[in-house]
Amino acid sequence: MVSLNLLVMRTSNIDAMLRFYSALGLVFVEEQHSSGPIHYACELGNIVIEIYPGEAGSAPNATASGSTTSGFQVETLDAVLADLKQLGIDLLSPPKDAAWGRHCTVLDPDNRRVILSQSAAPT
Repeated sequence: MVSLNLLVMRTSNIDAMLRFYSALGLVFVEEQHSSGPIHYACELGNIVIEIYPGEAGSAPNATASGSTTSGFQVETLDAVLADLKQLGIDLLSPPKDAAWGRHCTVLDPDNRRVILSQSAAPT
């Protein structure tokens, strides 16, 4: 069996990344391993998500080789979107309803595509 257990994102703007992903409900703690750089980590189920310092750059086009899109299921999509709007984050696609719930796409501060979804209410 294979499972994802680590996601590392590098950024030149750690504060903006922490604000963005914290608005989704993630809780980060500061870490430093030996003489490595100070970075931030959170546990999401069995996955560790880390934000490390990196050089300024740009994310590849979402359809280009090397690009990555992540997805997060949130409790209340509208509340998360309101928090992201206060951070100046714009929607790439407006919320859409599907049989499995609502979803939309935003860009994180480093222009990575992030799909946000909320489960449909049980019927």
